Amino acid sequence: MASDAQRGQRGTNGTNGKNGVNGVKGAHGASNGTNGGSEQPEDRKLQSDEARSAFTPPPGMPYPQVPEEEHPTSEFALPDGLKTEAPAEPEGSAFTPPAGTSSTTGQHQLPDRTPAGWPAFTPPHGIPVISLTKQTPWQDRMRTMLRMPVGERPVPERVERAEESGPAVPRVLDLTLRIGEILLAGGEGAEDVEAAMFGVAHAYGLERVEPTVTFTLLSISYQPSLVDDPVTASRTVRRRGVDYTRLSAVFRLVDDITSDGITLEEAYRGLAEIRRNRHPFPSWSLTIASGLLSGAASMLVGGGAIVFIAAMVGSMLGDRLAWLASSRGLPEFYQFVVAAMPPAAIGVALSFSHVAVQASAVITGGLFALIPGRALVAAVQDGLTGYYITASARLLEVGYLIVGIVIGVLAALYIGLQLNPEYLYPAAGFASFNDPPVQIAAAMMLALAFCVLLQQERHTVLLATLNGGVAWVVYGALANVSGMNAVPATAIAAGLVGLFGQLLSRYRYASALPYVTAAIGPLLPGSATYFGLLNFAQGDIGPGVSSLIKAASLALAIAVGVNLGGEVARLFMKAPGVTQEEPGERRAAKRTRGF
Repeated sequence: MASDAQRGQRGTNGTNGKNGVNGVKGAHGASNGTNGGSEQPEDRKLQSDEARSAFTPPPGMPYPQVPEEEHPTSEFALPDGLKTEAPAEPEGSAFTPPAGTSSTTGQHQLPDRTPAGWPAFTPPHGIPVISLTKQTPWQDRMRTMLRMPVGERPVPERVERAEESGPAVPRVLDLTLRIGEILLAGGEGAEDVEAAMFGVAHAYGLERVEPTVTFTLLSISYQPSLVDDPVTASRTVRRRGVDYTRLSAVFRLVDDITSDGITLEEAYRGLAEIRRNRHPFPSWSLTIASGLLSGAASMLVGGGAIVFIAAMVGSMLGDRLAWLASSRGLPEFYQFVVAAMPPAAIGVALSFSHVAVQASAVITGGLFALIPGRALVAAVQDGLTGYYITASARLLEVGYLIVGIVIGVLAALYIGLQLNPEYLYPAAGFASFNDPPVQIAAAMMLALAFCVLLQQERHTVLLATLNGGVAWVVYGALANVSGMNAVPATAIAAGLVGLFGQLLSRYRYASALPYVTAAIGPLLPGSATYFGLLNFAQGDIGPGVSSLIKAASLALAIAVGVNLGGEVARLFMKAPGVTQEEPGERRAAKRTRGF
């Protein structure tokens, strides 16, 4: 046991304030520890022997001299005199962007979420590097960004003008909705309508926008920042009209907005001019085109000159009755009912005469002019691209219109069967008719008449007519020459129509509908629909259901083929300016595996 004097001596030599106990720090504090110990406060507790450091010198031994600099060295430290090479890249934090990169990529600046200009959170697949040049069609550029999360979209590339203080948000949203209304009312698919709306809003500097398209409602939401309240606007589409000239003009306007950067006033002025433009074809020419369409369709199935004239007269009469019903405010369902009755009535009347004609060809020609192929293609396209609500509404519309056609045709057939059932029988078919020159000419005439009915621009009529002729040549070669089933033959022919239509739309920077809708006219299932209705009128439910199922299969084959052809064109025609493979392509929903 050390004496009190020895314990006090150790406390005097080993303390310097509060650092005079352990290790090297105790040695540092020992240089003036003699004076420090005498001034120790009375309430300070003396350190015990256990608290004394093992490196404290024994009593009476002087402390070693304190070195001028004390830096503990690592075993990896370089010897004196050896110089190290400068690192190729300065060492930085893991949360800073790598050297050689900046907050801009190509022509577009990445979203400025952090001081460095990079997003605050990096997605698992990395930040997509996108350079969407103005040479790329706006449909491809907007589809690319529309399917991207908001945090990964490039910021708007808007050329600021001296007189502009910022985007007028209410007016931009109003212009966006008006453009989307014309596109949706004209029969454009929901995906293309959303892409156009997003492109207009993005071009005027609205970054966080989300357009939504349903069958009758358009809405768009804009959030200025993460802390500001969103601004939402909507518009209802109450009237629908087919005018592909106006549709093409809207596509050109959207291209000017997204590529040339026209002002908001210029865009409004262009939209007003589009609304004021008259239709390229008058109403009387539409009636004549409807008659030519039915006459050409009757020639496709083996009709002669008399059948051509009869089908033409019946379709023109039905078109005038439909116009009258429309002027009286009747719904579209009843318009289809009255439009389907005259061709069927003329066919029944010819069956009672002693003229050697095919009455079924007359009725089939009238059905070709009424089958809503355009609405069916748009419905299937919306369903395949993930817009299920809009697709369901379009399919329901197609169902109502087909029911109206069925009622009109069945009314005439039922009356004819009650008068003389021997003159109408399903066995008088025309599936074996095969006259390529006549059918190719009839198919091109049918597509030409469809172009007039759709109010297409005159410079698109020739290409759409040729596309319709190609569709029938492919179908005839597969179905009539090779003996392939009608459903896959129709799907292949429609796929080529969609492919060529998409290529032509890329070349023209316009919508693909003017090149596709009229060209699928020769492929519509008019004969299968007629035989199904005739069997129903005669009470043969089984054969009637079989014929209608075949007609529905052919209609779905047309819609799926057209959509597949367009997707093939987008798949193999990669947009220029995309620097990475995966982020540049349009994203789609992943497979749910049945969950």
